[in-house]
Amino acid sequence: MSEDNAKMPAGEPEEEMSVELELEDGTLVNCAVITILDVAEKSYIVLLPLDENGQNEDGEVWFYGYSENEENPDEEPELRFIEDDDEYEMVADAFDEYLDNCEFDELIDPEN
Repeated sequence: MSEDNAKMPAGEPEEEMSVELELEDGTLVNCAVITILDVAEKSYIVLLPLDENGQNEDGEVWFYGYSENEENPDEEPELRFIEDDDEYEMVADAFDEYLDNCEFDELIDPEN
């Protein structure tokens, strides 16, 4: 996995973050990082897979467990599959809440 700035320091302008994932069949997929969520004391990353033109036509997102080595911030973060249905549903619900908050923020401050 290659990555550009998994987390941004507070106060700095956001730049688009992306990761390149290698799928089980060896295919490489570039994904935009939507957000990192903390749910039930675990971190999860939400990725938007992009086609060769940098677009996503279907709006599908992928959820993965996410962890960083706090002792070595230069080490690439680890992603893990979410195999438990209940865990997946918790992350999906947290993402829905994140989207609701984003929409609310846009209504309050449409400049962002």
